Amino acid sequence: MLVVEDYEILAAAVAMGLRREGMAVDVCADGEQALEALAAARYDVVVLDRDLPGVHGDDVCRSVVAGGDGTRVLMLTAAGSVRQRVAGLGLGADDYLPKPFDFAELVARVRALGRRSAAAVPPVLEYADLSVDPARRTAFRAGRRLDLGPKEFAVLECLLRQLGRPLSAEQLLEQAWDAAADPFTTTVKTTVRRLRVKLGDPPLIDTLRGGGYRIGG
Repeated sequence: MLVVEDYEILAAAVAMGLRREGMAVDVCADGEQALEALAAARYDVVVLDRDLPGVHGDDVCRSVVAGGDGTRVLMLTAAGSVRQRVAGLGLGADDYLPKPFDFAELVARVRALGRRSAAAVPPVLEYADLSVDPARRTAFRAGRRLDLGPKEFAVLECLLRQLGRPLSAEQLLEQAWDAAADPFTTTVKTTVRRLRVKLGDPPLIDTLRGGGYRIGG
């Protein structure tokens, strides 16, 4: 997910809150940075302040829509009139949230847009006696609910979505964390180790030569 907001305190607060919800978040402070980030990576959702310095949020929104890759746009603005909301949606934004907003509502809207953006996948991911419901953020093994932290859940979901195919530590870092993560840390290894303990026996996650991980296969 990409958060584009020039008010640094708000951007940091939104990013921190979304990360606590288990989302990988990159942050840009202006429209030019946003266009560069969008050219380098695909995001499921862009939380976009409309009134950006430099390249205006409207132009960023148009660029996202023109890209045609399914990225959803949640537009934020201090102006909450119906006329301005209609204008924002007319640019191709998928949703609109006036400032100030309730954070719980922001999370709910982001999750809804993320589901619309994602490619079609089974509503519940399953392997052997393991069952993971990404929408409800729940995981069960042999009928026992697993108490997973946000990153443990994110790693497990990534591995199940690529069932039978390996993911490197770098790929997991990119998918389950964000640009703020240090690629030279052992955070992936540590998270996988905790996840293995919580999953219990028999082990489900294979470690491959070269540092990759896989479930199934």
